Amino acid sequence: MKEVILYWLPNCSTCQKAEKFLENQNVKISEFHNLKENPLPRKEVEKLAEKSGGADKLFSRRAIKYREMKLNERELSENEMLDLMSSEYTFIKRPVLVSGESAIAGFSEKSYKEFLQ
Repeated sequence: MKEVILYWLPNCSTCQKAEKFLENQNVKISEFHNLKENPLPRKEVEKLAEKSGGADKLFSRRAIKYREMKLNERELSENEMLDLMSSEYTFIKRPVLVSGESAIAGFSEKSYKEFLQ
């Protein structure tokens, strides 16, 4: 049985779907990390970004603040994305599934199946 860490928000419906999917696949979630209650320091965000393939893969452009701050009107550098994610959890695409030295942000059954192989 694989063990994973899930970075999530308990009230997020997508995060809940991911949890159910993992349970149905007999994947043991060794740790649930609530991103709102336990914000990630910059170093931790950098590690997650590295594991998931870069800040761009971890950064959420769906956050309300993304449009409010008019970030959609310009190109963000990797450094800016990392700063935003470490200062505001809503900029982290959820959920983030970590297995060993790899991570995947967001949820779809297909991507999770491929990731867990």
